[in-house]
Amino acid sequence: MRRIVLNRGPQRNLLTHEMMAALSAALDAPDAGVIVIAATGPAFCAGHDMKAMASHHADADGGRAFFAALFEECSAMMEKIERVPQPVIAEVHATAVAAGCQLVAACDLAVASEAARFGTTGVTFGLYCSTPAVPLTRTVAAKHAAELLMTGDLIGAEHALRIGLVNRIVPTALLEAETMAFAAHIAEKSAAVLALGKRAVKAQAGLPVHEAYRCASAAMVDNLLMDDGREGLAAFAEKRPPEWRDR
Repeated sequence: MRRIVLNRGPQRNLLTHEMMAALSAALDAPDAGVIVIAATGPAFCAGHDMKAMASHHADADGGRAFFAALFEECSAMMEKIERVPQPVIAEVHATAVAAGCQLVAACDLAVASEAARFGTTGVTFGLYCSTPAVPLTRTVAAKHAAELLMTGDLIGAEHALRIGLVNRIVPTALLEAETMAFAAHIAEKSAAVLALGKRAVKAQAGLPVHEAYRCASAAMVDNLLMDDGREGLAAFAEKRPPEWRDR
């Protein structure tokens, strides 16, 4: 497993160029079965540096080039979370807002402490969280996403669990241990099968039902013909634990 820790706590783990580049690089973990993204400090991630963004309004183009590059880099990092073959788990100990909430939504799974808070707060400051809306609207129901995006309000961990933004809530003191145990449980499965499944689920999402079934059926066939698919069926028939090829 790989546990990535955002460690600029005094800066509330803002997604600066340096932070995004480091996180993107850390996602390259070919030997890891599961990736966990955690953080230190008073916030999980407070999004982008709004003071730095405001300073670029003085640029000759009003900041257009800077803003375009910023969101291109951020979008590429978020897409990489979806593209890596491993399951990616957000371990959220505190507040995740704006692009920080986007980061949680972009992960495949999320474990939150009782103290965690979530929100797409940009609208409060005249900035609709359009890029955080991309994974958010693909994670929670449309009206829940709209409420977060249009109010800018923070929600607690229980609310986040109810709408499906996080998978489980654990006591703050047990967050790391519980998240790593969750990750270890998933890592017991075949890495090759998990990668195929993650890819297939992403590929069929949004397709018409008939096309989605064709896509998923092709993935099932590929799964059955791969080494770990064969091993899984053999282990089931022989009533023994499977021995994955990737171990």
